[in-house]
Amino acid sequence: MASLRDIVKFCEERIQTSSIPDFPGAANGLQVQNNGQVSKVGASVDAGLVPFQKAVEAGVDLLIVHHGLFWGPAYPVTGVLYEKYKLCFENNLAIYSAHLPLDCHPEIGNNALLASKLGLIPKEGFLEHEGNPVGLVTESRFAREELRSRLEALFPAGITSIEKGSSDPKRICILTGSGASAVDEIEKTDADTLITGELRQHHFNQAEERGLNLYACGHYATETFGVTALAKEISERFGIQNAFIPSDCPL
Repeated sequence: MASLRDIVKFCEERIQTSSIPDFPGAANGLQVQNNGQVSKVGASVDAGLVPFQKAVEAGVDLLIVHHGLFWGPAYPVTGVLYEKYKLCFENNLAIYSAHLPLDCHPEIGNNALLASKLGLIPKEGFLEHEGNPVGLVTESRFAREELRSRLEALFPAGITSIEKGSSDPKRICILTGSGASAVDEIEKTDADTLITGELRQHHFNQAEERGLNLYACGHYATETFGVTALAKEISERFGIQNAFIPSDCPL
């Protein structure tokens, strides 16, 4: 058994939760507390009712999530939101959320871990949010065909490939989750290739017009890495069990 307070302190120090600017209302950090004790930590991309139910079934009493409960101004605790809170309170389930801090962390962030799994070399950040880069620029030592092959192996549920750029890209940008804000920025980094989670229809035209390679690998799928890594580190640091709470989200 570990102290919730000690785990929260560890997370704050490890990923600088309070120091990384995020979208208004994101409320990173401990969002729901429990009785103060943790025997098993879980990891989930989303703070959804079904992941909460699965976490309870798995014996989790602290769930690390990437997309937390809060994203805007205050709203009534009714309907599904009420059910989420009720489930947490009745089952001693604490919720800790880390959004942008777990995208851009240089070691256990989604971008960095995706780069590592693909064999890409991190070079610098790009796409600043309030002065903090949330994307990652990498260098590649293999051709586009090999890159696509590695992506397909890493994301077996499928990827969308739009290949209108170099067949031998040297600089590759990574922005896990939504890549809508990154497409206009990658050329500023001297890159012509972007790996992300999701894109929009008009990005195909931009790829054709600008000569870009765009790979959409799933918003959910590209953001499983950070929460999993943080939960594993908590498990090892505090000597408690950990579990990944999966979802069949195809998006």
